[in-house]
Amino acid sequence: MTLKERDKKHLWHPLTQHKLHPDTIAIVSAKKCTLTDEDGNTYIDAIASWYTCMYGHCNPYITERVAAQMQQLDQVVFSGFTHEPAVELSEALINILPENQNKLFFSDNGSTSVEIGIKMALQYHFNRGEKRNILLAFEDGFHGDTFGAMSVSGLSVYNGPFEDYFLDVKRIPTPNGENHEAILNQLEKLVLENDIAGFVYEPLVQGAAAMKMHNAEGLNQILKFCKDHHIITVADEVMTGFGKTGKHFASDHQDTKPDIMCLSKALTAGLLPMAITSCSQAVYDAFYSDEMGKGLFHGHTYSANPLACRAALAGIELLQSDAIQQNIKQIIASHQAFNTRIKTHPKVKSTRQTGVIFALDLNIEMERYGNLRDRLFKFFMDHGVFLRPLGGTIYILAPYVITADELEKVYQTIEDALEIL
Repeated sequence: MTLKERDKKHLWHPLTQHKLHPDTIAIVSAKKCTLTDEDGNTYIDAIASWYTCMYGHCNPYITERVAAQMQQLDQVVFSGFTHEPAVELSEALINILPENQNKLFFSDNGSTSVEIGIKMALQYHFNRGEKRNILLAFEDGFHGDTFGAMSVSGLSVYNGPFEDYFLDVKRIPTPNGENHEAILNQLEKLVLENDIAGFVYEPLVQGAAAMKMHNAEGLNQILKFCKDHHIITVADEVMTGFGKTGKHFASDHQDTKPDIMCLSKALTAGLLPMAITSCSQAVYDAFYSDEMGKGLFHGHTYSANPLACRAALAGIELLQSDAIQQNIKQIIASHQAFNTRIKTHPKVKSTRQTGVIFALDLNIEMERYGNLRDRLFKFFMDHGVFLRPLGGTIYILAPYVITADELEKVYQTIEDALEIL
């Protein structure tokens, strides 16, 4: 019996309606940018397995360090204990985060990192004796699948059944270069009518909203407004962090830095699950008290797992290497060249790029999870390229180690796919 046949007996997959999509592809190995299935077919992982494996799969620079760590310390409770990998990671990460970030809180995944960011923002005001219970977020955002993260998300395709149970959230449009004044006017009205505790946002690129991109200067104006009105800003950099926008973090593109940052995915280079919520000293100080109840009572069993910390350390070292930084520049230039040749195609409605993230919208009506989208996905896989269209949006977010030939195959496969639609 094959792996995919055995899979059907007991497994329930994410984002899957199993009655409509009963089949899976069984991956048995991965190396660099290549996935191999149980039938021997290979696929270029052009989305880095949901933006995680940015230094390639099974990178020996990372796996060797994690393997060595396994022989010394595998897991220990992080409440009341500490260990070298966590301390080293804190030093390395603070060194590359925006200069106002000073404290790190560990959890297990992107959704929980946002959950903690929300709790920090709400409790910050509570600890200071202020009642602020409203959150601010962008339209069409996505921040995860736990309840707080769902509350600040704006995509009902994921959250519809649960919306009656959400936190109170007010939404604003993303800045596009022309609506900045209108957004600031809307914010003025919102703060007059609501006690806003925090603003949760994806900086520059909204991933699940089909790589919707917005204006850096407009975002900076929003952040400055929030700072002037003592609204805690929470940057969800789960997707954008660790080099994807051309800088280490999307927040590096704004002069006004967030109070809190949420990190996961590429944090551990796709090897192990882990997340970090970082914050400024001012946020941390609101919890530093003789009163036990003012502490942040949130904890995960695997917080700061030593193996995940070691993977993250190796990933940060790679990110800062000349080789990876040069690769990032080459991918950005390659996307720009591809954009020149694809943007005038009659079946392409629009294109956009931020750093190594490239997206194009098809000039064809397509449901997010409809038959035409499924046909497009199958075409890509049949031609050896793993791309996962978001409705009528095709996007590329490949590992930094992708070769020029592999990237050209991705581009050519997209062009070929346009001819079958």
